[in-house]
Amino acid sequence: MDTFQILLIIHIIFGSISLFSGAIAMSAKKRRGIHTKWGELYHASYVVIFITAIILSILRWEEIAYLFYVALLSYSFAIYGYLARKQHWKNWIIHHIRGMLGSYIGAVTALLVNVGSSIPLINNLPMLWFWFLPTIIGIPLSYIVIQKYTKDKNRLRSDK
Repeated sequence: MDTFQILLIIHIIFGSISLFSGAIAMSAKKRRGIHTKWGELYHASYVVIFITAIILSILRWEEIAYLFYVALLSYSFAIYGYLARKQHWKNWIIHHIRGMLGSYIGAVTALLVNVGSSIPLINNLPMLWFWFLPTIIGIPLSYIVIQKYTKDKNRLRSDK
């Protein structure tokens, strides 16, 4: 097994962990506990997929240069959302949601672009859809989630 194959296996394992932990963090109540533990695992695994994606794309630039750019953009969203929460930026919840969901959209996009043609039903879509479908679905969902949490925050403020 060569370096590329070993890195690819690591990338796939941590990509799976990231998608799974991200789904759990997103579906958990937004408070300390399940959300934060799974969110930390999501971010840590995302660091690994970011690093491995960069290395993999450099090793096979002619074939998968796009992976470099997807990884860079996606991890930029992840670190943006992570730091917004950790550093308690003003309106951090909005930045956190945008960043985390943006990074998840990036991960799902990368997954579809690479294996979408082997997923039943989805494989009937034109290849170009694999690039845009996660964003088409994810942006409205991000908006809805931001509205929910900012509305809850404003309601709590007015109840005091």
